[in-house]
Amino acid sequence: MPEIRLDRPLTWRQVGAIAEGDLPALSPAARGRVQAAHRLLQSIVAQGIRAYGVNTGVGALCDVIVAPSKQRQLSRNIVMSTAAGVGPPLEGCAVRAIIAAAVNNFAHGYSGVRVEVVEQLIALLAHDCIPEVPAKGSVGYLSHMAHIAGVLLGAGHARLRGERLGALEALRAAGLEPLVLEAKEGLSLVNGTPCATGTTALALLRIERLLDWADLIGAMSFENLHGQVSAFEPEGLNLRVSPALWRVGERLRAALRGSAILEASAGRRTQDPLSLRAIPQVHGAVREQFEQAGAAADAELASVTDNPALLGAEQSPRAFSEAHAVGAAIALSADALGIAVAELAAMSERRIDRLVNPLVSGLPAFLASDSGVDSGFMIAQCTAVALVAENRRLAAPASLDGGVTSGLQEDHLSHATSAALKLLEILKHAEIIFSIELLAAAQAYDLQPDGHARAPKTDAAYRAVRERIARYRDDRPLADDIERACELLRARRAADL
Repeated sequence: MPEIRLDRPLTWRQVGAIAEGDLPALSPAARGRVQAAHRLLQSIVAQGIRAYGVNTGVGALCDVIVAPSKQRQLSRNIVMSTAAGVGPPLEGCAVRAIIAAAVNNFAHGYSGVRVEVVEQLIALLAHDCIPEVPAKGSVGYLSHMAHIAGVLLGAGHARLRGERLGALEALRAAGLEPLVLEAKEGLSLVNGTPCATGTTALALLRIERLLDWADLIGAMSFENLHGQVSAFEPEGLNLRVSPALWRVGERLRAALRGSAILEASAGRRTQDPLSLRAIPQVHGAVREQFEQAGAAADAELASVTDNPALLGAEQSPRAFSEAHAVGAAIALSADALGIAVAELAAMSERRIDRLVNPLVSGLPAFLASDSGVDSGFMIAQCTAVALVAENRRLAAPASLDGGVTSGLQEDHLSHATSAALKLLEILKHAEIIFSIELLAAAQAYDLQPDGHARAPKTDAAYRAVRERIARYRDDRPLADDIERACELLRARRAADL
């Protein structure tokens, strides 16, 4: 497996690559930073300097002093009591992304954990021993990482190369032994923003792929509906200041270049409906939100989000009880990107509706092969409508939810992890919606009455579909075709066609 060395902070693309199978590795410099921070921690313990979660309780118990003899127990107890997540488990790739972000956070060298703790996290990835992490229960951080930390200690469950085992059994089958945590390590393992940042990075990786597919699939629908390609000419598009819009326009022109279908329909209408004509404006705006969210994720990965952060010299160490773990920036950016992806998918559904509606498409109703006997894509469009409506509900901002926890100690919450997880859910729905549009566009090509040639690029996309999925004739569950189209969108980049 490719190795990504932490000479410097990871980028969101690197976290995404680790989510999909690459491995992080501590460089000598990163290892040195981790070790130096641990020496600061040892000095704090030895000197009895008050430090949150090191020699005090946590949350509203932050003023309760914990004796040195109980600091190991405190670390373990923090993990066990924080592992209170509920609901279905996260996908393995999401857990890998969270672990990658946690390793990155420790590699900054301000946490105080031992190198052995970081290496054990990396070892989980190397052995494909993925902790089982309930998806729900986090108000921004804590519970997801606690379930990962629990596996390090031999508690909970993990999937070792896909097989679900008790954590202790999984560790030993992988040749690993459970850790005994030292002072502060329990707190550091559940703290910071790795959950929100890791899952956001995974979403960004998938959204980047979907954006390119969205342009190409939109071009296919545009061609099938005999759009007026003059709307995408640079002279008109360049009147709006938006490099992302210009890029989409360029991609659309490239995708539609050489289309005999569009040549035959040039000048047929004065202008097209907005779901066709405004593809550059909407897709470009979504790309702008994507770029802003990517910059926020990279900034989060470049930042220290543990609390407390350890600084100073061994003779005079300091523990800073800051609030970087709140993750407001990543929460707000994930919320904004979720709204953008929801709008992207909503526009796709409008194009699906035009493809299946004979009043505007000029094609057989619902793209049915034998209209009346066959229903074609009638209900597939209903599926898209349902997912658009669900995305609308999911797009409500998590970062405004608020809430009060821990006896008024944590009286403001950004819900960054919830924002990132609902972004992933919106994305999954968007992938399905675009898969339906892709299938509908391929079916529409099969039903075009004039036999004019497709553009080379849209023809390549059509052939990629037909290599996997035959023309639909109401002869099989359409859900299976939708799933295969989703697999195509996730497995292949549009640029590779």
